[in-house]
Amino acid sequence: MEKLRRNARPLSYLVLSGFVAFTLHGPAAQAALIGTEAVLATGQATPERARLHALLDREQVKSALLARGVDPAQVQARVDGMTDREAQLLGNKIDELPAGGDVLGLAVFVFLVLLVTDIAGFTDIFPFVKKPGRR
Repeated sequence: MEKLRRNARPLSYLVLSGFVAFTLHGPAAQAALIGTEAVLATGQATPERARLHALLDREQVKSALLARGVDPAQVQARVDGMTDREAQLLGNKIDELPAGGDVLGLAVFVFLVLLVTDIAGFTDIFPFVKKPGRR
C-alpha cells in the first residue's frame, strides 16, 4: 500500500499537468448573436440555387455547354461553390436578361457564372479580374 501511495502522488501531478496543458492550449469558442438579416439572407439563396440548377439541367443548356467544351457537371459544382450572395445576384441577373433562348443569352449566362467564380477566386480564367489574395 505504501508503494502505491508513493507512486500515486507523482502520477497525480503528471495527470493534473496534462489536464491543465490540454485545457490551456485548446481553442476558445467564440460566440456571437446572429442578426435577423443574416438568418433571412441564408434562406433566400436556396431557391435561387435550385433555380440555377434547374436551368443547368435543361437539355438545351447542356448541349450548348458541351458544344463549347464546358463540362455541365463542373458548372453544377461551381454553382454549388457559390456563396449565397453570389447565387442570389446571379439569379436576379438572369431575371433581368431578355428571355428568348438565343445563344447570346446563354453566352452571357456562362460568362457571368465564370466571372463570379473567377472573382471568388475559384478559377483563374480572366486576366482582368483582381483575385482576392492579390489585392
